[in-house]
Amino acid sequence: MASLTIRNLDEELKARLRVEAAVHGNSMEEEVRCILRKALTGAPSAKGLGSRISARFKAVNGVDLELPPRADAPRPADF
Repeated sequence: MASLTIRNLDEELKARLRVEAAVHGNSMEEEVRCILRKALTGAPSAKGLGSRISARFKAVNGVDLELPPRADAPRPADF
């Protein structure tokens, strides 16, 4: 088994990791292994987020959704 050292880890992040590990009943080391396993085992998507959203909504009635006409011209936000 390989080992990994992580330097310059923020104390707040380390504390949050300790809490998450305790919630899940794991050691901090096991929690990091679980996080890495979950992050890296999923297959990367071939399409971007916009393409996936479009594909999901295109299935509604098999047609593209049309936007209603704009009632007013766009204007800058008031701050």
